[in-house]
Amino acid sequence: MSAPLYWVSDLPTRAGEWADNRLMSRGRLVQQNDALRTEILVHKRKLQQMASLAAENVRLRQLLNSADMLEDRVIIAELIGVAPDPTIHKVIVNKGSSDGVYVGQAMVDANGLMGQVVQVGRHSSQVLLITDTTHALPVQINRNGVRLVAEGVGSLYELAIRHVSSTVDVKIGDLLVSSGLGQRFPIGYPVAEVIGVRFDPGKPFAHVIARPMAEMNKSRHVLLVFDQPPSDGA
Repeated sequence: MSAPLYWVSDLPTRAGEWADNRLMSRGRLVQQNDALRTEILVHKRKLQQMASLAAENVRLRQLLNSADMLEDRVIIAELIGVAPDPTIHKVIVNKGSSDGVYVGQAMVDANGLMGQVVQVGRHSSQVLLITDTTHALPVQINRNGVRLVAEGVGSLYELAIRHVSSTVDVKIGDLLVSSGLGQRFPIGYPVAEVIGVRFDPGKPFAHVIARPMAEMNKSRHVLLVFDQPPSDGA
């Protein structure tokens, strides 16, 4: 007869222990959930890094394939800075005079010509992109050899082809390559694709625009092309 009484009198203690256990279990669950969330975020970051590395490996393979196709000697460089002024299309690469880099040297990515070196330091150099408003580049239509001049207009996605006679054979889709004139760029490098041709009646020149072949705002690893022997001081 005394057992039920003991059981009833022990109810508050049992209830307290049960509540403590539930609270402790809930606290542990909250901690475990927080730990799992952190772990998931860490794994997601690692996956993002892996995706970034995989994409970078693809770009490097493309770059190396392009290097194999070039007859000139090249070195791989990495972009480490861009001009803070959006109206100036200049970038900084991590190669300089200690690597044999020189003013006027051409820079390309896996798809086409990007620019030329305009200033050289010991371990870095400035490169003026072909899309800068101060840059003009002698080109020729790959299909028929017609010589033209491609000028930067301040847009990473567009070049202007100036003073194109209305009688010139130029079509949308034409590939423009460096002509080698001016002795700044080696001949035959892809420069741009014609994306617009408009002939205005009564005007002597056509309005021609082209899109750079190089990925001007994406390429991080590039090639610096040596088309002249290194100087003795390099």
